Amino acid sequence: MARFATPDLVVVKVGSNSLRAPDGGLDESVIVDLVAQLAKLVGAGIRVVLVSSGAVAAGLAPLQMRTRPPDLPGLQAAASVGQGLLLHRYQAAFATHGMACGQVLLMAGDMVDRRRYLNARNTFERLLDLGAVPVVNENDTVATEELRVGDNDRLAALVAGMLGADLLVLLSDVEGLYGDDPARDPDALPLDTVEDPSIVDRTRVGGSASAVGTGGMVTKLDAARIATLGAADVVIAHAHRPGVLAEVVSGAPVGTWFPAKDRPESRKLWIAFATAPRGSLLIDAGAVRALVERGSSLLAVGITDVHGGFAAGSAVNIVGPDQQLVARGLVAFDAAAVREMLGRATRELHPAHRRAVVHRDSLVVLV
Repeated sequence: MARFATPDLVVVKVGSNSLRAPDGGLDESVIVDLVAQLAKLVGAGIRVVLVSSGAVAAGLAPLQMRTRPPDLPGLQAAASVGQGLLLHRYQAAFATHGMACGQVLLMAGDMVDRRRYLNARNTFERLLDLGAVPVVNENDTVATEELRVGDNDRLAALVAGMLGADLLVLLSDVEGLYGDDPARDPDALPLDTVEDPSIVDRTRVGGSASAVGTGGMVTKLDAARIATLGAADVVIAHAHRPGVLAEVVSGAPVGTWFPAKDRPESRKLWIAFATAPRGSLLIDAGAVRALVERGSSLLAVGITDVHGGFAAGSAVNIVGPDQQLVARGLVAFDAAAVREMLGRATRELHPAHRRAVVHRDSLVVLV
């Protein structure tokens, strides 16, 4: 039995490590094969969006850099040189199938500012209506905070939610999510299905970032959680498996599958996430760990301050002690009530307030 019905819209993400040739540049054969698979999906009536890393990796050789630069200006310089090279490769490959592709460079602000969000979505929809394949990357050349903390796994999940995609495919250099880090345990096997990515022990799955990329298995788990909350199925599969996209789209048991959340509020969660937040909750380091590592709800005891005035049910930013945006969610109480609850254990609160300030089902982790 197939995992899911044939999707109408698929977002495919491929990482730098999967595109890299032994000399550190782009592997033309991988790009040609990937585009051939995408063209086959389009020929079958499936709309496709490609999120592709590789701009920084493509820019290393022309700038005579051997490894990914550790500093922001170096990263931006490599991305500036490499993004054009990357797109040119895709344009040439799609042209052999009589198809066009269009570059879409995004930043985190495009996901949360309502006007920019709608404009980006309209651009995607017009490209798809015209039969072109959008090729998406983060705008590394001008991004600041986004380049340091962002990654294309999460970006792909955000795009999937923006467009209401049915399926997100995260192509990797491993077969899927393993029950233990295969680097430590050679007998570890990939998991077939993970119902809830937020409960996976992230200290065991491994998959650290490569020398040319930023992603790893932990970021893929974050992306899976975001996308499944937006009602998309997610599959992590090996980028170099022959015909992998046709297999995944058919619902065959390839890679690791994260089933979409089918509860009605999934789409509403995404609408709330995409609109401008009405305020911020500042949290301590313990609360950051609870949200990021354990997928917990946000309790009053971990909140240190409240910024802004908001009503119950509003979208709010959740910010760590270092001022880093950690998550965004729907708050259960208004700002005045949360201020009264600051730092207090649940048992110390009024009975009406003895619940999560932001429940895990209404929260999306962004780090």
